[in-house]
Amino acid sequence: MYCNALKVLKERGFVEWSSHNEELDEHFINNMVTGYIGFDPSADSLHVGNLVAIMGLAWMQRLGHRPIALAGGGTGRIGDPSGKSAERNLLSEEQISYNVERIAKQLEHFLDFNCGENSALLVNNNEWLKKLNYIEFLRDIGKYFSVSFLVNRDYVRSRVVDPDKSITYTELSYILLQAFDFNHMYNELNCTLQMGGNDQQVNIIAGMDLSRKKSGGQCYGITFPLLLNAQGQKFGKSESGAVYLSPHRTSIYKFYQFWINVDD
Repeated sequence: MYCNALKVLKERGFVEWSSHNEELDEHFINNMVTGYIGFDPSADSLHVGNLVAIMGLAWMQRLGHRPIALAGGGTGRIGDPSGKSAERNLLSEEQISYNVERIAKQLEHFLDFNCGENSALLVNNNEWLKKLNYIEFLRDIGKYFSVSFLVNRDYVRSRVVDPDKSITYTELSYILLQAFDFNHMYNELNCTLQMGGNDQQVNIIAGMDLSRKKSGGQCYGITFPLLLNAQGQKFGKSESGAVYLSPHRTSIYKFYQFWINVDD
């Protein structure tokens, strides 16, 4: 019998939403659950907005389950449009690879990658996404997603109807790649849980549905509350005033001063 990580995470205020609550409770109690969170390598450091997700993985491991940190070396070449009002700047493959290496070093401060059966894993989705054949991907994955599902997302609809904004096919395809990641890790690593910020809920559900339809698997999802500033905006890299975990990006002094001076 294993520790019910869902119960602990809820008690500690980590859980904003979770799927199949009773089934997920039993899943945690009866199995060593493998769960993952994806991290965007659009910079060479994680930021304070990532801390809730990182601690979610850390608590999973402390409670006897296996965490996977997914570095989005493949999806990072597109950029997640969730909640964005404009397209992200695209980085070179070399810059993304460098950022992935730096982020991996930071995660070692929070996760144990050498502790036996539930050692944390670090994977890079570029390893499998770069091998995809476009025609086969459309045939084998695209058929599970309706256009209405993609365009009915709030951030997509707002950019479609606004004449001063637009959304590219590249961005619209991102959700298919994230869903493919979940299904790939379900098949290859027995990963049955994806976690992330609450703005990732639809992406997570898409991956759960794809694994059920394509692989016949039962997968689960958990989202965490977003870390917001006093104006109700989430902390991130693309938002102004990003606060990084790396002292080379945000000095220790500035990091300390930020938390002292920020409004509650």
